[in-house]
Amino acid sequence: MADKSKPEVWTTERCFISEIVNDDAWPAFSLARCRVEPGVTTERHALAVLEFYVVEQGQGRMRLGNDPAFDIGPGDTVTIPQQTPQSVANTGDTDLVFLCLCSPRFLQDCYTSLE
Repeated sequence: MADKSKPEVWTTERCFISEIVNDDAWPAFSLARCRVEPGVTTERHALAVLEFYVVEQGQGRMRLGNDPAFDIGPGDTVTIPQQTPQSVANTGDTDLVFLCLCSPRFLQDCYTSLE
C-alpha cells in the first residue's frame, strides 16, 4: 500500500529516496521515487533484486557492469539485472528523478556497496 506519510530521505547512496510501495503484504515488488541532484553520481552498488528505472525528469549517465556508460532522460526505462554493479550520474542542470521498481521488493540487506 502507498504510504504518503513517508518522507523523502537522503541515503548513503548519495540520492534522495521516497518509498511509494514497500510492504510485507506485497513481497513481489517495491516502488520508490529517487532524486539525484545536479553534479552528483550515486554510489556504485549492486542489488540482489531485479530493478527497473523509469526516468521522469532530468538527464543522466548510467553505468551498468563493465558495459559502456549511456545517457538517459525522460521516458527512458533501464533494466538492471540482479547483482549488476551500477551507478547513475546527474549530467544536467536540474534534478534527475526516476521511479525504481524492484522485484522482489527492496530490503536493505539486498544492497551491497561497491565503493
